[in-house]
Amino acid sequence: MARTKKGRAVSGWVVIDKPAGVTSTAVVNKVKWAFQAQKAGHAGTLDPAATGVLAVALGEATKTVPYITDALKCYRFRVTLGSATTTDDAEGEVIARSDARPSDAEIAAALAAFRGEIMQVPPQFSAVKVEGERAYDLAREGVEMELAARPLWVEALEMVARPDADHVELEMTCGKGGYVRSIARDLGQALGCLGHVTWLRRVWSGPFDADKGASLERIDELARTPEIDALLLPLELGLADLPQVQATPEGAARLRNGNPGMVLASLEFGDEAWASYQGRPLAVGQYRSGELHPKRVFNLD
Repeated sequence: MARTKKGRAVSGWVVIDKPAGVTSTAVVNKVKWAFQAQKAGHAGTLDPAATGVLAVALGEATKTVPYITDALKCYRFRVTLGSATTTDDAEGEVIARSDARPSDAEIAAALAAFRGEIMQVPPQFSAVKVEGERAYDLAREGVEMELAARPLWVEALEMVARPDADHVELEMTCGKGGYVRSIARDLGQALGCLGHVTWLRRVWSGPFDADKGASLERIDELARTPEIDALLLPLELGLADLPQVQATPEGAARLRNGNPGMVLASLEFGDEAWASYQGRPLAVGQYRSGELHPKRVFNLD
């Protein structure tokens, strides 16, 4: 006999404006509890000290998480010039200092090397796996690692403020897998003054904005009440970067069973898209000669 899932079969996105001092996992667990949801996940971890957009997926929306993870994201952050730390942020111990302070013009010129397709070495304290273990666990044990550089697409990187000689505020739009702490570290090295992140805020991620996110206080206030569903955003927002196609009645029946189904579209062979029928998302998959071949099917019944 199949086991009954605990919780509500609720599906959609909840955007949280994460405060500093709490982990991403703790936020997801709170949202899941507040909605009494059967399943929850998030689209991109934020460090405990960071604030801003944390998009939490509930139920069937968890199937769209990879599309938000792959989407562009925007970060605003402050770099403290003149010192490097073990963690590349203010949480770590200072390991080197410099009296050098670059001018605004020198900073602006140095930023050019960090735009476009770059190679980035993750921080020692990161979730990267090294021989099956997390880098941050090894770093806490005092192990020094040679982490491999990884490609990162940086759409934009600009200086937005210079409060004083010791600090600069930057805004970066980048793709998947970017480490803001690495940008601060490498920029400080390039300028010859060293640097680390003092604070960090994820301004937006894909279609989700921090300024429109709910606070954890609001989640607590509405927890386990019917009113909390007003914070739930449609599942299909997670597919905003993909074209939408309409399934035929026969195609919808086939797609619901995980089979290729006819759709009304004028796409290129092999394009990825998502199909809907009567206003409800059915599946996401690959378009081939009039049919959508599903990779993920949404069960919203």
